[in-house]
Amino acid sequence: MSKVKEAVSCFTEGFLCSQAIFSTYAPEIGLDRETALKISCSFGGGMARMGETCGAVTGALMVIGLKSGNTNVDDKQGKERTYGVAWDFVSRFTQCNDSIKCKDLLCCDISTTEGAKIANEKQLFTTLCPKFVEDAALIIEQILDIK
Repeated sequence: MSKVKEAVSCFTEGFLCSQAIFSTYAPEIGLDRETALKISCSFGGGMARMGETCGAVTGALMVIGLKSGNTNVDDKQGKERTYGVAWDFVSRFTQCNDSIKCKDLLCCDISTTEGAKIANEKQLFTTLCPKFVEDAALIIEQILDIK
């Protein structure tokens, strides 16, 4: 199974969008799946179901950081290089989906009772979110050359 399909499958099995992306690619970069699932858990639903930055995006940003982030405070070039890759990811995701904000992507605010109800009634988490996970995975594979 491709990593893109693996990420989508992870999401459709019940993990959060952030977990689906980060746990799929983190083992390729040296972090075990279980730890990746734990780290990325609070990022789902647009940062703890606040409807802010999409969890597929935050999961991808964590992958980018794990792959190319600096570990030395004096490594300014490493930090800037990582920011550049992150900007590239966000730009590509926005080109595909017009936003990186969960509220905008779902056209409702899941941080409210009414918005969450709308999202559930319209089955947005099963009809729209898998596409965002797929898009994030495809972009990650393009810009980081990992599969």
